Amino acid sequence: MDHFAYKDGVLHAENVPMSTIADAVGTPVYVYSRATLERHARVFREALDAVPRKHIAFAIKANPNLAVLRVLAREGYGADIVSGGEMQRALAAGMPAQDIVFSGVGKTRAELAAALEAGIGQFNIELEEEGVVLAQIAQEMGRTADAVLRVNPDVDAGTHAKISTGMKENKFGVPIDQAGWIFARLATLPGLAMRGIAIHIGSQLFDLAPLEAAYGKIGALMRDLRAAGHVIDRVDLGGGLGVPYERDKIPPSPADYGAMVARATKDWDATLYFEPGRVIVGNAGVLLTRVIWVKPGVIRPYVIVDAAMNDLARPAMYDAWHDFEAVAPTGEHFVANIAGPVCESGDTFAMARDIDLVKAGDLAVFRTAGAYGATMASTYNSRPLVPEVMVDGDRFAVVADRIMPEAIIAAERMPDFLQD
Repeated sequence: MDHFAYKDGVLHAENVPMSTIADAVGTPVYVYSRATLERHARVFREALDAVPRKHIAFAIKANPNLAVLRVLAREGYGADIVSGGEMQRALAAGMPAQDIVFSGVGKTRAELAAALEAGIGQFNIELEEEGVVLAQIAQEMGRTADAVLRVNPDVDAGTHAKISTGMKENKFGVPIDQAGWIFARLATLPGLAMRGIAIHIGSQLFDLAPLEAAYGKIGALMRDLRAAGHVIDRVDLGGGLGVPYERDKIPPSPADYGAMVARATKDWDATLYFEPGRVIVGNAGVLLTRVIWVKPGVIRPYVIVDAAMNDLARPAMYDAWHDFEAVAPTGEHFVANIAGPVCESGDTFAMARDIDLVKAGDLAVFRTAGAYGATMASTYNSRPLVPEVMVDGDRFAVVADRIMPEAIIAAERMPDFLQD
């Protein structure tokens, strides 16, 4: 459920007409619903009621906007980060350092040191050398780093190849058949407190079976490590639960997921860490756009909108689906292609789609755009960086400005050797 609905024939975000936002801020613009964010955060947490010890860390890469993070911090969520910049955002939004988990395969020495200085709660180690370096830095700083070892279970998540992370050919984690030896060596290092193991097999998952299979493997590894004398008091289960981009394709619910987790981990006696991202923010945001032209085509018309692949990259990157709806639909439909203004044939959002009939000047939205939308935006073709708005009941605020080309140009420098 989300809080984007039609009232008197006009699409609203909570109690604010989309047309009001467009008039005040312009288009394209991302629009988030605070009520939806709060509801999704609570539904996910309540789905895990049967898990006795847990920590939920929102995957900031899905949506790093400070206002979004502040809402989730107030719901008791920590942060799963993959860069030093994301750590700065989490702290600025009020998420306690102890509630931050640092994931990612390419942490730099500077990022590791900054995270130690900040006092974050967990490092997810991706390779043995990273653990060795982290231990050295921690010793030099007089600190001890709490860490877990990320394991690659070689399980096919059944998702898009570009968001699969748990196969042996993927870059993430250490092979499960080597994990025991690597963990044992890291556990001897001063400056490093090895607390457990981590896993994450992919994103936008529609089948719980691969997750349960991966949890079975990680549970067996946990028991082997304990039998070898290691203390395992936490297991990071990652994230990846899917959302319904297409209304007739429904993923497992958080309740389904929570029941599976409780069943698969019932005898683990460990604090379970979760890193939801898309499932929290995906349906909490839309991309509001305006039709520039309806261009006649040889086969079918093109609806040219003012949003483009630089604003919402997922369709160009993954052939991803986003429902397209008119803000004030007439009830009529037609079959058309939807494309943006960027000078790339890949700047298309949909082909041969049955959509609301629209004309030049009409407003429309791309649904389920709250995750991996604004966070992946760019200024390609020297276009402005898309702004973001948050709605709270009958009020709204700009929570990220539209950054115009002149501001971007002002950050560039002409070298002396090119001066007249």
